[in-house]
Amino acid sequence: MGRRGLFVTGAAAAFTLGSVSFANAAPPGGEESRTVRGTLPPGSPDYVYLPVEVPRGVRELAVSYTYEKPPVPPGTQGNALDIGIFDERGTALGGRGFRGWSGGARSEFFIRADAATPGYLAGPVRAGTWNIALGPYTTAPDGLPYTVTVTLRYGASGRTPAPVYPPERARGRGRAWYRGDCHLHSVYSDGKRTPAEIAAAARAAGLDFINTSEHNTHAAHSAWEGLWGSRPDGELLILTGEEVTTRNGHVVAVGTEPGTFVDWRYRARDNRFGHFAREIRRAGGLVVPAHPHATCIGCNWKFGFGDADAVEVWNGPYTPDDEIALASWDSALATAGRGWTPAMGSSDAHREPQLVGTPQTVVLAEDLTRDAVLDGIRAGRSYVAESSAVSLTFGATGGRGRHAGIGERLDVADGAPVTVRLEVAGAPGCTAHFVTDQGTLHTEPLPESGAGAVEWRTTPRYASYVRAEVRHAPQVPGLPGALAALTNPVFLGTVRR
Repeated sequence: MGRRGLFVTGAAAAFTLGSVSFANAAPPGGEESRTVRGTLPPGSPDYVYLPVEVPRGVRELAVSYTYEKPPVPPGTQGNALDIGIFDERGTALGGRGFRGWSGGARSEFFIRADAATPGYLAGPVRAGTWNIALGPYTTAPDGLPYTVTVTLRYGASGRTPAPVYPPERARGRGRAWYRGDCHLHSVYSDGKRTPAEIAAAARAAGLDFINTSEHNTHAAHSAWEGLWGSRPDGELLILTGEEVTTRNGHVVAVGTEPGTFVDWRYRARDNRFGHFAREIRRAGGLVVPAHPHATCIGCNWKFGFGDADAVEVWNGPYTPDDEIALASWDSALATAGRGWTPAMGSSDAHREPQLVGTPQTVVLAEDLTRDAVLDGIRAGRSYVAESSAVSLTFGATGGRGRHAGIGERLDVADGAPVTVRLEVAGAPGCTAHFVTDQGTLHTEPLPESGAGAVEWRTTPRYASYVRAEVRHAPQVPGLPGALAALTNPVFLGTVRR
């Protein structure tokens, strides 16, 4: 395949192919193209870099690529090839030279000073060695034949517009419950909706905030101008983030500083995730492993949860994958003590008919601001609902009138009687379940209207925590019904050290 050599970036190994060279100068207004063909064998590194020697005077760089998709036997992975690019600042981990990524969503892209293909960063095309990043996601037994065409267009460079980022505050209701969807995709990665369409869908779903989370790019952070602010249907808080899509699982960076890029080029064996988790936090964001038990290639979470601020246990319409994620999360609560990890839910919506805000995380925040919303999620003062039609309150009382709500601890003696109360609206045909470290200890159907209250009495000795589930009727006998809502736990008793 014409490779120049193998190098190690401090994480996954990568091949570097032979360089693509152009003339040192060309007449203004002219263009040149070069085409490279090769075949990546099975077992290729995660990333293969194609260096492009860019001369001075380039106005626009354009890349197109194709690859063969031969039929393969059942049970065998076929070919899938991702693509992105790094500029003359290099390909080192950390992404100083990062200029864009589209994965397998596009077959071509361009970059120039004043504009770029969605998913890519506008800016000057400076002279030096650029690197097209090829990512063989899966490779057929006979290899992955590819063709890459690079076109340089010459002329004066335009002006790069200053980015306009969403504000960190929207007009809210003070201390209140705010609804949000923190995992969404637009045309800036592999989604089909524009940012304007997502904002409209979020408002229609009754959301107060969203988080932009494109795969492996922050290019959409400046794509939301005019989509917040005062409107008849309310203000929308737009957080900026990224879905960091590694080969060993995906993690959503929620609410990072606008313009923050988080690298994804490592596996669990490289021992690099902790570093980038800290980078997310330094940028003010939350580390949230996404769909940890999904079955797609590279989607299952392999990095552990020690660096997680929350975990996405409900991703899109409720499925068996989510049931496994919920059970795994619940199993960790019994020994968590102070260091428990809150649960979240998000839609991961990409296109119609996938619904924005199904499900949604409902957060108790001091106001509709970035910091307040992230503080509420981090503290676990939240629940997950399948839509804005479902609302609930949940808490425990005991001792001398003490009360604890979702994500809090009721500090009473082990033998003290405790009353747990759930109030639900918008869940017709559903059943309430109280789940503890021993399992589900109380189940009660809600009224046909879907609005009602359920109480249960226990002690901290009998239940170290209680959380609530609201479920639809089972569709398959012997299996639990899909969730309509899920709360984070209320812990009972004193903290055991």
